[in-house]
Amino acid sequence: MMPKRIMPALLQGAHQASIASQVIGILVKQEHTQNEDFDPDIMTGTEKRASVSLAMIYSLRMLGLFMILPVFALYAQHLEGTTPLLIGVAIGIYGLTQAFFQIPFGMASDRFGRKKVIAFGLLVFAAGSVVAATADSMWGVIAGRALQGAGAIAAAIMALAADLTREEHRTKAMAMIGASIGLSFAFSLVAGPVIDGWVGVNGIFWITAGLALGGIAVLAFIVPTPINSRFHRDAEPIPSQFRTVLGNPELLRLDVGIFILHMALTASFVVLPLVLRDNLGLASSEHWKIYLPVLLLALVVMVPFVIIAEKKRRMKQVFVSSILMLAAGEFVFLVGADSLAIVVLALLTFFIGFNVLEATLPSLISKTAPPDIKGTAMGVYSSSQFFGAFCGGGIGGWIHGQFGIQGVFLFILMALMLWFAVAATMKNPRYLASYMVNIGKVDDETARRLVGELTAVTGVAEAVVIAEEGIAYLKVDIHALDKQQLKRFSQV
Repeated sequence: MMPKRIMPALLQGAHQASIASQVIGILVKQEHTQNEDFDPDIMTGTEKRASVSLAMIYSLRMLGLFMILPVFALYAQHLEGTTPLLIGVAIGIYGLTQAFFQIPFGMASDRFGRKKVIAFGLLVFAAGSVVAATADSMWGVIAGRALQGAGAIAAAIMALAADLTREEHRTKAMAMIGASIGLSFAFSLVAGPVIDGWVGVNGIFWITAGLALGGIAVLAFIVPTPINSRFHRDAEPIPSQFRTVLGNPELLRLDVGIFILHMALTASFVVLPLVLRDNLGLASSEHWKIYLPVLLLALVVMVPFVIIAEKKRRMKQVFVSSILMLAAGEFVFLVGADSLAIVVLALLTFFIGFNVLEATLPSLISKTAPPDIKGTAMGVYSSSQFFGAFCGGGIGGWIHGQFGIQGVFLFILMALMLWFAVAATMKNPRYLASYMVNIGKVDDETARRLVGELTAVTGVAEAVVIAEEGIAYLKVDIHALDKQQLKRFSQV
């Protein structure tokens, strides 16, 4: 049976999600009708509602996955069958099932409907949370975490966002969803220790189940239902393109990068809670006092780096420097994290680098991928990210058992220096953005003619026209793009 002290936490989690969904509904209630005139350069109310509500669903799920990161290594020591290896596996196993199931879930949403697949994935996630909450052994928690990851709704959410937004505004919707992930991670590092102090780690799992049910409520009552649902090559992977993506050395370099980034993050949290407890003498419920100021300062410091990378076109320099910042943070931990000042310095350096890389890597994928294979490139990239989390947990746990905490930091440092060597040879990216234009259904001959006309537009570097879809996929210099000239081709 569910412990009595946990039931209020579960109800509170679902209640808070319900309140949040009502707030979103109020904020975006006013929207344009189909007969209402709207500015094609501004998102409609429906598009805003879809973007905000889908971002909320995504963030609720990721919050549930991340909240145990800062506390699980301490909690797991009291579970039956605990070993350092199994602790790491429990932390990272969600990444394996997420990487395996996310593309099939996206494909299933094409066949069975977006909302049905997303609701099913959230139910699977909630079930995994309950399994983990009621487990009294490490293997039970591992099973629950694996089931959490198996509710892999990322691709289906992106596909639904594509259904509900016009081509010209899809990038904004995807950016809102992406930003919600970063905010969820930052919030989870603070909320995890606080909630652990109130109801324990099993209480975190119960609250996670409640958040998943709240996500279903948002899906049912706030997320618009698309009039038409179709395949979107900018948001969904195409199996026939996997060979092309995996054979592109620049895309592969970025996939290796996101793999190592999340491997380093997850491996770090296999041992970081132990450092805070044993080196600084902080109870797990007090760890948020370290994470909160560090994360806030890291987010502030990140902004000018991202501006320099994008606006000043210093992407490679900022990117490579951020990898070195990650490595510097791990080096400080390696040489000795035995004081508050040293730990704060190491964490701050690590998270500045992490935040910059987390923001710039998707941008680099978008800049690098040919315009008509962006969805497949992003699918492979996401799978690499989640597989990196799994390997970070498993390898970090094994190294901790064999060589101790310092061995883990040494492993991460070596992996980051390998990434630095790989990234240092990357080409300077073209500062081009993905852009789509709905041209309406055309025949093959017209499509070939439009490619030439579109590439003649000022600011358009590449154009691919898919006749049967009626979509032109472009790579553009957004600062030089003549949008008025481009509007001549739009059928919206």
